[in-house]
Amino acid sequence: MSNTLTPSSSLTPVSMESPVWDDMDRAMGQMFIMGFEGTEVTPQITNLIEKHYLGTILLTAKNLKTAEQTTKLILDLQTIAHDAGHPVPLAIGLDQENGGVNSLFDETYIRQFPSAMGVAATGSTEMAYNIAKATGQELGAVGINWIMGPCLDVLTNVKNQPLGVRSMGDDPEEVSKFGVAFMKGYNDAGLATCGKHFPSYGNLEFLSSSLDVPVITDSLEQLSLSALVPFRNAISHGVNGMMVGGCAMSSAGVNVMHACLSEQVVDRLLRDDLGFQGVVMSECLEMEALSQNIGVGGGTVMAVNAGCDLVLLCRLFSVQHEAIKYLKLGYEDGAISQNRIRQSLKRVLDLKATCTNWEKALNPPGISSLSTLRPSHTKLSADAYNASITVVRDKERLLPLSNILDSDEEILLLTPLVKPLPASALSKGLALASVMGSTTPWGKGVALMSGENVFRELGRSLARKRKGRVLHTSYTAHGVRPSHEKLINRSSAIIIVTADANRNLYQNGFTKHAAMICKSQAMQGAERQEKPMVVVSVSSPYDFALDTTIGTYVCTYDFTETALQTLVEVLIGDLAPTGGLPGTLSQNQSHQHTKQHWLVEAFDEDRDTKALDDLLQTIEQEGPVNQRSELFGCSSSTFLLHNGGIDEAHFVVRNSSTGSLLGFCCTYFFKSTATGVIGAILVDPDRRKLSIGHSLHSRSIRNLLHQGSVKRFQLGSKLPGVFLGIPTNNNMERKRLRRWFGSMGWNAALSRPVSSMILKDLSTWSAPEKVSRSMKHAKVEFELVHGRQYAESIMEHVKTSSRQGVMEVYQLALADQSSCGVIRAKKPQDGRVLGTVVLCSPGASWAEALPALKDTNNITWAISSPVISPSAGEYSTLLQGLILLGIRQVKEQQADAVLLDCVDSDGEFAGLSAMGFTVLHNFEEVSCDADSMSVPA
Repeated sequence: MSNTLTPSSSLTPVSMESPVWDDMDRAMGQMFIMGFEGTEVTPQITNLIEKHYLGTILLTAKNLKTAEQTTKLILDLQTIAHDAGHPVPLAIGLDQENGGVNSLFDETYIRQFPSAMGVAATGSTEMAYNIAKATGQELGAVGINWIMGPCLDVLTNVKNQPLGVRSMGDDPEEVSKFGVAFMKGYNDAGLATCGKHFPSYGNLEFLSSSLDVPVITDSLEQLSLSALVPFRNAISHGVNGMMVGGCAMSSAGVNVMHACLSEQVVDRLLRDDLGFQGVVMSECLEMEALSQNIGVGGGTVMAVNAGCDLVLLCRLFSVQHEAIKYLKLGYEDGAISQNRIRQSLKRVLDLKATCTNWEKALNPPGISSLSTLRPSHTKLSADAYNASITVVRDKERLLPLSNILDSDEEILLLTPLVKPLPASALSKGLALASVMGSTTPWGKGVALMSGENVFRELGRSLARKRKGRVLHTSYTAHGVRPSHEKLINRSSAIIIVTADANRNLYQNGFTKHAAMICKSQAMQGAERQEKPMVVVSVSSPYDFALDTTIGTYVCTYDFTETALQTLVEVLIGDLAPTGGLPGTLSQNQSHQHTKQHWLVEAFDEDRDTKALDDLLQTIEQEGPVNQRSELFGCSSSTFLLHNGGIDEAHFVVRNSSTGSLLGFCCTYFFKSTATGVIGAILVDPDRRKLSIGHSLHSRSIRNLLHQGSVKRFQLGSKLPGVFLGIPTNNNMERKRLRRWFGSMGWNAALSRPVSSMILKDLSTWSAPEKVSRSMKHAKVEFELVHGRQYAESIMEHVKTSSRQGVMEVYQLALADQSSCGVIRAKKPQDGRVLGTVVLCSPGASWAEALPALKDTNNITWAISSPVISPSAGEYSTLLQGLILLGIRQVKEQQADAVLLDCVDSDGEFAGLSAMGFTVLHNFEEVSCDADSMSVPA
């Protein structure tokens, strides 16, 4: 996999100094991306290119018939632009997400790959990279140079979300990893990329009217913790473009009618806060809600002033003319500045320089290149689908079907009516039949026929492979009809296909009704065994992923011909499925185990202290030899805070005969933030998988819920700083723990990556020149203070942080002025505190709660709990400045090393690494609202 995201480094950048760009009409033409109707060049698109200098075109499935036709169409478009005197080629964009979202379909030359979620189900970012590169190579061969992907949305709400399998799942970190892999593959194939749909389509609220846009109700803080994580990582890895959605946003601090028209979203959130410097593309301004509420002309001016570099208009020539007219009017009237236009022009030209030039645009490789790629891409497609398909549950071991059925027994296949995928053989065939004037009564009848045809070949293929009869019929919102019941009674096994049953609730109802019929037939036979039923989701895996009453459940993630053929191979036993549910769904994939209920007692300090020390030593010794354990330096006193602001309750499972501890759990209720925390669950390695952890967890949650004022729960604690969350240094252990806590009711999709970091060898350390230079120019005063006399201003500042344990750390530090201090950054003009950090020596009264300070070979100090004011602006610069001064203070105390006890891994990791810090331990901090946590059984 390439280490660079520049797809064609040899392409010569286009100079902004060229006199041609003094023509503002030409410059403004580069600020539109437009589509058109038809599979050939039309007078309308020619007019836009020749007369209005249109610089970017978005093609759709309606423009494309075959790979050969697509190559000719794009070459014709580029030739028109070249002959019209365009200094740079057209950027040609396309949606080609694979799965069900492919604009270009050609059975001979274009390979089919799984959907984004299907690729995530393979568990392999290498597979994602290879698929993206193969897709990019095929698109590049026909002349496409900009792909509208990857899709970076996180499904933080899986119910009623149309995005479905276009997303890679509900885990921000997993979406990030796969998103970056897709980006690298596209770029290495020579395409520019475009992340979408900022700020996220993963949790939309839908209103009833067509003039109402979907609404994001998450706050900016909630978005930052989850939905924005993949976008932030994509930006740090060099994504070329970003599409901003047309959805509304309504929450505390943000009230936006259309995100892509909002300066708060585009210029402030995307550019200033996330640091994106590439091309920003708007949602299509032809969408009904936007055009009716604001108007295309006004929307164009608003989009540009909000920070969009490209305004998207997909189809109507008259509307496209209106947008061009209003952009020019906005410039002439002074509503849009020349500098604003030139900013966008530079970004668009920079993007084009990464993916095209005239030599490349006028000489597409075409069919000859696709023929060469075909064998390797065909194999890759098969490997991808084989690795993607997932058997979520098979409680009764019904698969393969040959294990339970003879060839003379009948299988009933029940499928919903769905529309053919836009780019598929069936869709193309229906369109061709319509053009040729078929005698079939096109209308409601053809919708029924095409819906059945989607799965007709699935039934035929299954019958051929098993050499037995397969009955196939459809079901609708009318539910289980008498004809369905007769077929169920007649058949020996049932296969029910669903496609987004969470949105199409009739499918859920039909499946549950059919399952009830199959169960009722169990009472009729002598063996009392219910009729076998397999449920297959061919789209969203969320249909029945959590419904364990469906005993055998398979997911394909799309219903392309290739996916359904792979399904047949799994059903008959020719293929052993290896896919796994993506994201937090994987927590529920393993079978439930029988649980024992252990007696859980309250921790008794006099009775259990030595036994806890023995347990800690046993667990620490069990860890890898070459890896420092999170329990290094821990003792029983580490977990005993004795702090008036914290209610603590600890629990044990013990051998009453020997007094030894089999398990220990520590819990804390932080009054300042009303947060209930599980700081650690420890189980004797020889007693694991016996439900000791489950019993401790249940008692702990029950105890915390009895705190009437608890508002949030959290896994992992800053104080004591042993486990900041779920340990993630070992990926297999991370997945095991995520599954375990998922079974306990925690949603790890809402986790925040945090780390402890350490800077060693302070005697030879020197500050990075860039950080030192930025500090000299910072308009901030820094000072080190000690003692409670500074408490009022510091604690007032610290209240701006909602992080658990931060308030308590500052209170401890101010109370221990001989061993601790606070570095604060103030605004010179008014003395307002902008940022603070705590310094803690190994001799501090609360250092016991930071076991990482206990290093027998080194004197280690801690820098803890940075708090930066939301109004400070330059967050990273201020944070680095505070830490830099902290290091200098610690170095003056003759310390050997300095510990950062808790930092956000996804935000400040790069800057801190540049200062010399290395990761000590990685964690995932998991939290949830108290209302979502129930009393465990």
